Amino acid sequence: MRRCLIVLVLLSLLICGCSGQREKSSSGYQKVRLVMTANGTEIGIESLTAKRFAQLVAEESGGNVQIEFYPNDELTGGNTNEAVKSLTEGAVDLGAYVGGTLSLLDPRLEVASIPWSFASYQEARKVIDESGGAYYSKVLNDYGLVYLASTHNGMRQLANNRNPVSKLEDLQGMRIRVLGGEVYRHFFNELDAEPIPLGWSELNIAIRQGAIQGQDNGFFLMRSGHLNEIQKYMTVLNYLYENYLFVANRKSFDRLEPKTQQLIRDKMRAACEWSRDYLEDEERQIRQKFIRNGLEIIDLSPEEMARIKQKVRPLREKLIEKYGAEACAAFRINGEKTYRENDGK
Repeated sequence: MRRCLIVLVLLSLLICGCSGQREKSSSGYQKVRLVMTANGTEIGIESLTAKRFAQLVAEESGGNVQIEFYPNDELTGGNTNEAVKSLTEGAVDLGAYVGGTLSLLDPRLEVASIPWSFASYQEARKVIDESGGAYYSKVLNDYGLVYLASTHNGMRQLANNRNPVSKLEDLQGMRIRVLGGEVYRHFFNELDAEPIPLGWSELNIAIRQGAIQGQDNGFFLMRSGHLNEIQKYMTVLNYLYENYLFVANRKSFDRLEPKTQQLIRDKMRAACEWSRDYLEDEERQIRQKFIRNGLEIIDLSPEEMARIKQKVRPLREKLIEKYGAEACAAFRINGEKTYRENDGK
């Protein structure tokens, strides 16, 4: 019954969404409503970006182009896999998902997540905007999706309730929730932990029930999910850069007039630039708030960080070979960067 209800909701949105009214207002934009989905909470960075985008679009179009946004994968009952499927099939018009989630379509979409590939947020921004975005666009096109822009989801850290992690051995056997993408699973396997793929909507209760002991989200995502309130220790790894890709269903996008298409592209890029700045500024403050609220934050010694990087080096080399020269060139990833210091700034 629940699944039937979800299907009916999606069908109704599709019928009265992008393919709906074509009238124009004095602004010169067609009247159209686009449905957008994402899997994070209402205060997650992708949701904040989506809301900013919707505001910019409405203002520029005089209210003619409306973005109807649904966080938490509400349209598919919290099922992220189904949400991505509905996006590729055109049941929704726009979506925001991390590369690890979209790698369900194509593993190459996880290439930017190869461990320690970006030394800072500024480097990630530059590389993605100059060449990485074009690669995303090429791959996503094969799945009926249009790449629009990218924003940070943060450098990933490790938080847990079992014990402080200040050396490699502290990770042994730890049950750690990870995304479904292969990079996350293999990373913690290399460190002798026990990675457990689990959806975002299931994470909070899994921690509370003790089904998992840790998770590897960044500072901003920890706060947006209130995970800092139910975890005792946090180790700063900055081991992986994760970003949200904002995409449109190709058929939905092609039905828009060229002026509206350009509006969508321009305002999505503007919203992502805003949210990149916002996340970088917020993370500097969130760390101090976590400490004041009792979360123990551990910075690894240079020697321990070097040990972990050395342990993960074979995985990094394997991933570079797997994703191929074209993908790695687009993101300027090579073996020498394994040992670059990553400050996450």
